[in-house]
Amino acid sequence: MHGGQNNEGKIDIVYLWVDGADPHWRKKHQQAYARWARQHPGTLAIYGNAAGRYRDNGEFMFNLRALEKFFPDHGHVYIVTDNQVPAWLRRSERVTIIDHRDLMPAAALPVFDSGHIESYLHHIPGLSERFFYLNDDVFFGANVDTDWWFGERLMVLKESLQRPDYADLQVNETALVNGSILSKNWLSARDPAYAHDTRIFAHSPRPMLKSAMQELEVLAAELFSQVRSTVFRSWRVPPLLPDLVPRWMVARGYAQQRILDPLYISTGDAQAEQQLSSLLTRFGQLPFFCINDTCDEAEDDDLRLLRVAMTLEKLLPTPSSFEKACRNEVVDLMAEAA
Repeated sequence: MHGGQNNEGKIDIVYLWVDGADPHWRKKHQQAYARWARQHPGTLAIYGNAAGRYRDNGEFMFNLRALEKFFPDHGHVYIVTDNQVPAWLRRSERVTIIDHRDLMPAAALPVFDSGHIESYLHHIPGLSERFFYLNDDVFFGANVDTDWWFGERLMVLKESLQRPDYADLQVNETALVNGSILSKNWLSARDPAYAHDTRIFAHSPRPMLKSAMQELEVLAAELFSQVRSTVFRSWRVPPLLPDLVPRWMVARGYAQQRILDPLYISTGDAQAEQQLSSLLTRFGQLPFFCINDTCDEAEDDDLRLLRVAMTLEKLLPTPSSFEKACRNEVVDLMAEAA
């Protein structure tokens, strides 16, 4: 699968993907965590090693269906992964698998912290200047207006909920909140007039500029070095892309921000069924939505997860050109359970 160097003017798509059920990957993960936990006691971030962080619920296949449906004029697709390839993925000139070994120094591997991995995305060979970065649980839900996302300034999206205004990183807060604290302290030190907003950024498609990332990597070299020292997510070392990058882009005039309440579906939430019903009703009118796996240590055939698969099958039943001719095993499991 080759790079997208001939995609002049197109907006490329970058995904992180992992299959946590792969026995080889799982053994490597277990061994690495045992070593890391001995060396870094008390530093694991909340949810930093939950099974749901690595579980493949079959969502990625539907994510690419949504991409093809709502953004058919996208550029090259890059899938960043650890020596894995989705079994259903069809070889194509439009898709490149980027192995961790081809993106990060060998001495840093293996890595299981997405904050570490995503700090290298702008180094992907052949990547376009403008690109979307998506996690596989963030979907386009309506026709993509590239002028809205990539106008004179990029559009970055914040949640409406205000968070506590902490001075220092917090052991019991999420990586997103700690990312906000890190941003406040770093940006305030560089600009005494900086006014911090504690609202965190939404789980959304992230419009990115490769040149802006290259600029920030030079300015914040110490922060990039720190996040690239992690193996698992530590509350002491928050990720940079979810918070610092968009705040810095707004401060530099590269981006503008908008406050909104996106459709965020939490699979472990008591309201998950109602949230999925809302998705069925509003699909095609939502610029994007997120289905976050918060079932943590649930089995892969948990009814809450299978319900998500069935909902996605209803919304996006037509295979994309990215797929081989095969069935979705998660949907088959749900049919057997019915």
